[in-house]
Amino acid sequence: MDKGRLRTAAPSENGWVVNEWVKQAILLYFGIQQMQTWDLAPFEFYDKMLLKKNYKELGVRAVPHAVARYGAFLGKNVVLMPSYVNIGAYVDEGTMIDTWATVGSCAQIGKGVHLSGGVGIGGVLEPLQATPVIIEDGCFIGSRCIVVEGVVVEKEAVLGANVVLTQSTKIIDVSGDAPIEMKGRVPARSVVIPGSYTKKFPAGEFGVGCALIIGKRKPSTDLKTSLNDALRDFNVSV
Repeated sequence: MDKGRLRTAAPSENGWVVNEWVKQAILLYFGIQQMQTWDLAPFEFYDKMLLKKNYKELGVRAVPHAVARYGAFLGKNVVLMPSYVNIGAYVDEGTMIDTWATVGSCAQIGKGVHLSGGVGIGGVLEPLQATPVIIEDGCFIGSRCIVVEGVVVEKEAVLGANVVLTQSTKIIDVSGDAPIEMKGRVPARSVVIPGSYTKKFPAGEFGVGCALIIGKRKPSTDLKTSLNDALRDFNVSV
């Protein structure tokens, strides 16, 4: 896993496949590792998991205080601002993990992804069959977004700031004549912003959070430029 030869989940012709035995290996590894103290004056740490090293040889830029655990894969030209990447995660080439962003255990992050400041990508080890969060190639995840519970964000999608996605979050495509609801997956090239809908409770009607698909990224726009401009095309904030 540390070298990227094994993955906790991998793409296939039939979609993403979870390698349960690899996740089991992580749990067994935790069980046999001994706790130890690291002194990095004036800091002290007490843990059982080693950290990644040799960033220069890996072709990874790691800004203080970026932390990646041993057993996480980082592809070439990955940039780690002060951030955290947990064991079992896979971060592919050219991806930016911005300040205070976290990539949870076993999460799969594609090529050329931008995780903006404060993004939280959830992790999962148990149950073994559970699919981790998957962010596919070319996605832009805006500031303070949260993606958890095995949600899949397909290629080149854009999430605006503060979008929260869980398996129970309604994802509503409002770009056509009638709303289309889905859960657990953001279609490729979608532009998504936070929204709300009204739900009845015993105490009355209240707004419940959801995610709104307001359109698609324009194919005529340069990919790098559109990462920054896609949301502005729809007059919403990055």
